[in-house]
Amino acid sequence: MPETTVIATRESRLALWQAEHVRDLLKARFGATVELLGMTTRGDQILDRALSKVGGKGLFVKELEAALEDGRAHLAVHSLKDVPMDLPEGFMLASVLEREDPRDAFVSVRFDTLAALPQGARVGTSSLRRVVQLGALRRDLEVQPLRGNLDTRLRKLDEGAYDAIVLAAAGLTRLGLKARIRAYFEPGEMLPCAGQGALGIEVRSESHALLQRLTTLTHRPSWFAVQAERAVSRALGGSCSMPLAAYAHWAGEVLMLDVALGHALTPLAPLLRAQAQAAVIDDASARALGERAAQALRDAGGAEYLAAASSPAAMP
Repeated sequence: MPETTVIATRESRLALWQAEHVRDLLKARFGATVELLGMTTRGDQILDRALSKVGGKGLFVKELEAALEDGRAHLAVHSLKDVPMDLPEGFMLASVLEREDPRDAFVSVRFDTLAALPQGARVGTSSLRRVVQLGALRRDLEVQPLRGNLDTRLRKLDEGAYDAIVLAAAGLTRLGLKARIRAYFEPGEMLPCAGQGALGIEVRSESHALLQRLTTLTHRPSWFAVQAERAVSRALGGSCSMPLAAYAHWAGEVLMLDVALGHALTPLAPLLRAQAQAAVIDDASARALGERAAQALRDAGGAEYLAAASSPAAMP
């Protein structure tokens, strides 16, 4: 490892927590000297437009990758759900840490559950995946866009702009804000997105010594689960404009993968759902499981839904 290992990270409170978590792991495991390089990404700067309209979630990682490429940093820590399915040439995921709670959380000042919301209540989220699944649960809700980091979203809720918002439980838990969660959406109600709750460490492919060390931090059950989930998105061309959910969990030695696809032009259209399972033992079998689940969505009528997601008129 370098004499001083530099971690590139976004500067939001959650991103810094994640980078500090990896820093502490590196210190404890290898006795490494670690510094953080805080950066503001395009995804953090553009708050008045949907990510799907300005370049997708990759806007949260491009500046960090530039720091890796020019040598200012040696590794980058990401929320894996923000990492594009295919990394640029010369970059790779070195490790995926043990996953935090992957579920979505219902957060409200006045209401305990989604069912308790009055008709026409305002619910904030900018995730198309959440939009279509909220529509499947409550067709009467007014789902409104919500951008910004976690603290910004909570502030908007507290100021009364929304009756409730939906957030990833993992972020709230990591920042000690678990008490803000009124209820959890179980996967049977709202499937998470690929990689939700997992942290990924990205490096340059040529960083062989560092890569060898970082690989030992990988939690293999989490790694195989997110590999399968990300394979679904890769097979279907998933992006911010595609309301796609994929969640894998272990049942003994078998990996169970549930997937759902919504219609980007008609958010209240029926959700397409599918499931696949396999005894996953390596990366190839994890990816094959994801590809089977993706094909099952196509077989369930996914062609029209996939075409809608690529339409310029897709949901903002």
